[in-house]
Amino acid sequence: MALGAIQTITKLGTTPNPQTPSATENITADGPLILRVANSGSSGTVTLVDPGLTPTGSSPVNPVVTIPATTGVRLIYLPATLINPATGQMQLQFATGTFLGELYRV
Repeated sequence: MALGAIQTITKLGTTPNPQTPSATENITADGPLILRVANSGSSGTVTLVDPGLTPTGSSPVNPVVTIPATTGVRLIYLPATLINPATGQMQLQFATGTFLGELYRV
């Protein structure tokens, strides 16, 4: 996982540690997370892969978050429902931009 370890924010403060993510990140998680992602390149996207199925058994629509070009920064809530029960992991896909990201426990 190129995003590095999941960080916990403490009352004494937490030093950010942004990392360059891989095109596909598989994140072992046991609950919801916050992804902070910054973009220093052209406009890009982060796709949150939904491991579930719709009530009729179809593949769900994966949410896509656009990170604006050059100075775009987004905080993205990653609910526990993104954890694939078969693997215990969330999957994020990064496309087009030049990203730095970091993960925080909620």
